[in-house]
Amino acid sequence: MTIEGTVQKTGFLLVLLLAPAVYVWSLLYEKQFDALVPLLIGGLIGSLVLSLVTVFKKEWSPITAPLYAVCEGVLLGAISSLFEMQYPGIVLQAVALTIGTAVGLLVAYASGWIKATENFKLGVFAATAGIGLVYLASIMFRFFGAEIPYIHDSGLIGIGFSVFVVIIAALNLVLDFDFIEHGCELGAPKYMEWYAAFGLMVTLVWLYLEILRLLAKTRGRK
Repeated sequence: MTIEGTVQKTGFLLVLLLAPAVYVWSLLYEKQFDALVPLLIGGLIGSLVLSLVTVFKKEWSPITAPLYAVCEGVLLGAISSLFEMQYPGIVLQAVALTIGTAVGLLVAYASGWIKATENFKLGVFAATAGIGLVYLASIMFRFFGAEIPYIHDSGLIGIGFSVFVVIIAALNLVLDFDFIEHGCELGAPKYMEWYAAFGLMVTLVWLYLEILRLLAKTRGRK
């Protein structure tokens, strides 16, 4: 495992993600709105299945990670189109903020301004797990026609919650950078380049989606 190899594979996965995302995005301008929801559902199912396989079978990541990137691209293209229909221009803003955040944290990590200490890792992991539990509870509540109050609203509490989630998602990038660096130092197997690239892409997607939700909430207050 090398940093150069991981960077190359990350770039390759992002290309595989962007290609179907752009295609699905083009359906918005072709006014094929009926195709967006089926594509969203298909991309979601494919992404979930392939992500689970990749996590539990890391040695399969040279195959599953590219397939995941394609499914995730379909999903992101559909989600982005639906947000763009409601809030024109929001997707470009979310993409710019995601790229800017990722580059800024990479520079901060490479410069030593942010260090992935054990306490830092524990704090980010705990916060991420907490957010995951809240989202899981929210999904379960919806099955019964209920909803966790405030966090999905465009009020101050809802926006504050989204800001917190965006910060935690961004800090997960530091954990990804640390994972890649230590994997290279320890001489991890070559297939771990694919797994590390997969993990980094998952975090970037999460960050993008949370920024998209935050921007939608702020637009909703106007």
